[in-house]
Amino acid sequence: MSENNTNLLVGPNDKVGLAESGFLGLQHVLAMDIYVPPIILAGMMSMSLSGQMGLLQSTFLAAGIGTILQTYVFMKMPVSQGPSFVPLGAAAGVVLASGGVNGNGMGTLIGSLLVGAVILIIMGATGIFQKIINKLVPALVGGTIITCVGLSLIPSALNDKIFEASGNINNNMILATVTALTLLVAVGISMRFPSVRRFFRTGSIILALAVGTIVSTMMGLFDWKTVADASWVSLPQQTVFHYGIHFSLSAIVTFIIIYAVITTETTGTWFAMGAVTNHKISSKQWNMGIIGEGISCLVAALLGTTPVTGYSTNAGVITITGVASKQVFFFAGLWFIILGFFSKVAAFLAAIPAPVIGGVFAIICVTIMLNGLNVIRRLNTTDRDIYIIGLPIILTLALVLLPNSVIKESPQLLQYLLGSPIAIAAITAILLNILMPSPHNKIQSI
Repeated sequence: MSENNTNLLVGPNDKVGLAESGFLGLQHVLAMDIYVPPIILAGMMSMSLSGQMGLLQSTFLAAGIGTILQTYVFMKMPVSQGPSFVPLGAAAGVVLASGGVNGNGMGTLIGSLLVGAVILIIMGATGIFQKIINKLVPALVGGTIITCVGLSLIPSALNDKIFEASGNINNNMILATVTALTLLVAVGISMRFPSVRRFFRTGSIILALAVGTIVSTMMGLFDWKTVADASWVSLPQQTVFHYGIHFSLSAIVTFIIIYAVITTETTGTWFAMGAVTNHKISSKQWNMGIIGEGISCLVAALLGTTPVTGYSTNAGVITITGVASKQVFFFAGLWFIILGFFSKVAAFLAAIPAPVIGGVFAIICVTIMLNGLNVIRRLNTTDRDIYIIGLPIILTLALVLLPNSVIKESPQLLQYLLGSPIAIAAITAILLNILMPSPHNKIQSI
């Protein structure tokens, strides 16, 4: 990996002190907000409070194990795993259609997830995945996918985390603004004063979240009761040993499709991570990465939760902080594992108001999008490339703005795709790159 990227303070293979690694690893954990998907899924399946906490614990553990495996064993890049939003509707549907949480529902879900994870491992082990990437995803398509990854997340950061989050919208906007301004001030100080550059840049996100949490407490918006009521330590109970494994052909087919969509999103995340670390992903890394993805999803299924995949948020965190050390990502994985056992700490993170997360998350999303545009900017583009870049961006915005009522009225397979703007953007860019003729006259790079 390249350690010479001038935008990085700490390269992927650079060593960081243990205390600093722990601090910066926690920063990634806070920025990822991975407790949201399991809480949403638990609500969709009408789980009890103990079931919800069990699902949360399993998700933290799977994310931690997957992060460490990908960073040090398989992908060998700074990659952090977390639960995708894509499978939530399908997961709830499979569980409820198969007898619910107290019947064979979770066992059927686990069975279908295991089959899909094994297929991913086979794709990597046989080298099929790398051949697909090399054939279908040149730099132009990769840059477009990265751009669409960031673009698709911005509305979520603003709507879900701020404008439509619970509570008073004015208070939400104040919290988000305070948090975002703290982040910008910290980054500004790091640029203006070289002597404290490392501290303020590397710790900018956690400083912003700390200030946002303090202000939310002063405004009476931080729910300390849920933190006080949570137990200190508990072991995960709702795993494969509790639910068992059941196989259903319709559920398996459903999740093979879901895994295809998730893999498309993950590919975009890996491109984004390669762009921010100035690293060209090798053929071996593509194959090992998909094996690691499959094993991460296998672990998640055995723990009784939905697939954990590469999180694009981390590319934005690296851009802001300048720290891409794999050692930091190891500690992020370690934090996730700790959170899987220490319920009170997990409850504290879950209690941080959404607007506090949103103030940081919005800036992170923009940095991901701009990294994609930087990849495109370095290319000598042609007339056809304008459409290969532009149409996926249009479709990304269209799907983000598409009313939920339209998605719910669509056939099931179409719902999975419409719910994943990144997948649609990637498929569109790939098809346009294949089908559109290549002219001889070139224009200036974008």
